[in-house]
Amino acid sequence: MGCMHTPGKGLSRSVLPYHHSVLTWLELMSDNMREQIYKLAKKGLTPSQIVHQFECCFMHQTWIGDLFHI
Repeated sequence: MGCMHTPGKGLSRSVLPYHHSVLTWLELMSDNMREQIYKLAKKGLTPSQIVHQFECCFMHQTWIGDLFHI
């Protein structure tokens, strides 16, 4: 519990963001990735849905790779 007369009464002002870098899959815009984006857009997916699909794919590959290192 914070003091009553101080400007910061909790963690909300002092907590830093979790990620400071750009996601690695955003840096890798190959022609294949562009084609996949175009195909998903033609199917009628919104940009946020397209990004979500790429995030899920990347996270799945990352988790599989991490499991092999354990």
